[in-house]
Amino acid sequence: MGDHATRLPLEQPDRRSTYGRALLLAALLYVFLVGVNGLGAGLRLLGGGLLDDIFRATANPFLGLVIGVLGTSLVQSSSVTTSVIVAMVAAPENALPLTNAVPMIMGANIGTTVTNTMVSLAHMRDRDEFRRAFAVATCHDWFNFLTVVLLLPLELALGFLQHSAEWLAALATGWGGVSYHSPIEGAIRAGIGPIKRALAALTPLAQIQAVLLIAASAAMIYVALIFIVKTMRSLVKRQVESAISRALDSNPMISMAVGMVVTIMVQSSSITTSLLVPLGGAGVITLAQAFPTTIGANAGTTVTALIAAASVSGPHAAAGVTIALVHFLFNVAGTVLIYPLKPIRNIPLSLARRLADVAARSRWAAVAYVGFFFYLLPAILAWLSR
Repeated sequence: MGDHATRLPLEQPDRRSTYGRALLLAALLYVFLVGVNGLGAGLRLLGGGLLDDIFRATANPFLGLVIGVLGTSLVQSSSVTTSVIVAMVAAPENALPLTNAVPMIMGANIGTTVTNTMVSLAHMRDRDEFRRAFAVATCHDWFNFLTVVLLLPLELALGFLQHSAEWLAALATGWGGVSYHSPIEGAIRAGIGPIKRALAALTPLAQIQAVLLIAASAAMIYVALIFIVKTMRSLVKRQVESAISRALDSNPMISMAVGMVVTIMVQSSSITTSLLVPLGGAGVITLAQAFPTTIGANAGTTVTALIAAASVSGPHAAAGVTIALVHFLFNVAGTVLIYPLKPIRNIPLSLARRLADVAARSRWAAVAYVGFFFYLLPAILAWLSR
C-alpha cells in the first residue's frame, strides 16, 4: 500500500504532461491548417496580375524544379514547401497550375536533403568518421537527384505522375467533377475570420491586406510545423530511437517501413535521416544499412502535404489533393525504379562514397558542396531562367 502511494504522484505528472503535449499538438495542427487555408485566401485577394506572373514563371519546368530546390533549402523543410504548393494549387484563383507544380514538388524533394548533409559537417574533426557520416548523409541527396533524372523527363513526356494522382484523387474526392469540400472547412474559416477582420481594420487596401495575409499564413505554416516536429519528437523520442535501432538489424523492406512510419510520427524526414548520420559516423551502421531507412523516410514525409490537402475546399480543392498524391507517387516510383535492381541501387551509394572520399580529403569541399549545390547554383539558375 505504501509503495503504491509513493509511485502514484510520480506517474501522474508524466501522464498530465503527455496529455498536455497531445492537446498542444492538436492546437498546432489547427494553426497549420488555418495557415494553409489563409494562404489560398490571400492569393485570391491578391488578384490576377501577380498570379499571371507566377503562371508564366513556373510554366518552365526547369525553373519550377529550381524554385522547389531553393525554397526548401532555405526553410530546410520540404513539408513547408509542399504545404505552400498545395495551398497555391488548391486556391480558388488557381494560383499555381497543377502541371507547373509537379517539377516544384520534385525540387522540394532534393532541397530537403540539405539538413542531414549539414548535420554530417559536425563530424569534420575526425577524417574517417566524417567520411562515413558524409556518405550516409549524401546517399539521400543522390537518391533524390537520380529519381528526378529518371522521372522528370518521363513526366514531361507522358504526365504519368499527374494522371495517376488525378485518378487516385478522383477516388478520394468524388467522381464526375463533384467538387470536394473539406470536412473541417467551418472550423478553418472560424480561425481565418478574425485574422482577415484585423487586417481589414489595419488597412482598407485589398492588395496590402493580401500581402499581409499571405505573409501571416506562411509564418503560421512554418512556425506550426517547427513546433509540431518538436512536440512529436518529445512525445515519441524513445519509440523513434528504438524503432530505428531495430530496423537497422532487419531486412530492407522492414527498414523502409520503419523509416516511413517514424517520419509520419515525427512529421520530419530530416529527423529520421539525421539520426542515421551519427550512427554512420561512429561505424555502428553501414551505408547499405542506412539507405533503405532513408528511402522510407522520403515516403513518410509526403503525409504532411496530404494533411494540408484535407483543409482546402472549392472548385480547385481536388487539385490540391492531386498534387499531394503526386508527392507520394514520386517517392514510391523512385523507390520502385532504383532500389530493387542492385546495379541501379548501387549508383547513389557509389556516388555518396566517392563524394565522401573527396570531402574527407578536403573539408572545405564538403562545405562548398552544400553551399553551391543547395543555395548558390539554384539561385543562379533561377535568375538565368527568368
